[in-house]
Amino acid sequence: MEHGKVDRATLAAYWSRNKRLTTVTLAIWALVSFGAVFFVEALNTVVIFGFPLGYYMAAQGSLIVFVALIFNYSTMMNKIDREYGLQEEEE
Repeated sequence: MEHGKVDRATLAAYWSRNKRLTTVTLAIWALVSFGAVFFVEALNTVVIFGFPLGYYMAAQGSLIVFVALIFNYSTMMNKIDREYGLQEEEE
């Protein structure tokens, strides 16, 4: 299939997978972003390296999850692009 000549059914399936991946990624982001705030009292009962877990999740843990989400999203989108023949051409 030539790039630029994609039938509607393939394009619809591609966008469905794209939206599903985006939705799951944003749901995980929201859970990590706001979950620590809602459960800070319970998280603070656990201490890691002298810091309460609530503080650690806000300062470090959430950032680690966000970077992992970026890499996962990029990897999965490249896989989906290749699967549907819509990958970017290498120069």
